[in-house]
Amino acid sequence: MKVTKEKTVYQLTFLPGFFPVNCYLIEEEKDLTLIDAALPFSVKGILRSASLIGKPIARIILTHAHEDHVGALDGLKNALPNAKVYISKRDARLLTGDKSLDPAEPNTPIRGGVPQNLKTTRADVLLEDGDHIGSLLAISSPGHTPGSMAFLDTRNNSLIAGDAFQTKGGIAVAGKVQPLFPFPAMGTWNKMIALESARKLLKLKPTLLATGHGRMIVHPEEAMKTAIAEAEKIFI
Repeated sequence: MKVTKEKTVYQLTFLPGFFPVNCYLIEEEKDLTLIDAALPFSVKGILRSASLIGKPIARIILTHAHEDHVGALDGLKNALPNAKVYISKRDARLLTGDKSLDPAEPNTPIRGGVPQNLKTTRADVLLEDGDHIGSLLAISSPGHTPGSMAFLDTRNNSLIAGDAFQTKGGIAVAGKVQPLFPFPAMGTWNKMIALESARKLLKLKPTLLATGHGRMIVHPEEAMKTAIAEAEKIFI
């Protein structure tokens, strides 16, 4: 596991070589918020990182319900029974393995690994666009999954974007295949909706972009603009 810190954001990277999977600890005044739960074997690394920071994990927020973002959720909840679990109202269904679509949603299949083995953990809080969790603002950013969310640290405009963007293999909008790391694209539900969400996130003028796969980017606006322009050429 590799740990990288920028501003109030600690990036924890598991399998940092071929298939990097990131989760994030966001430092609050008295405690920590964990964004995403990485892989099933990540429990010890996450808890050890929190211990080194010296603050307890009080909240577990999920950007979306793919297996590489919720893998350690049961283990973490067992270790941290008082930590509340947050996910979007829409992706709460995916967390149970339900891949059905709403009537108003495009009839494209939900892709990617959807949890089949979460035995006990369900969300305590169902999020909607504009909700606040400590210093974080919840931002609806569907496309990769129907209920994907990003989170903006309102103290410094750091953006934890889940898989709305990737930076491994070069920055890209969800759905655009990067040959060196095609997996997020392969798991994307709807490319056009993902593109709309990427445009929405760019308007936030983030000072830091932190994604589910790849390194963090400081002052990412130009890189995000380039990724959006490239996606537009392919998607539209």
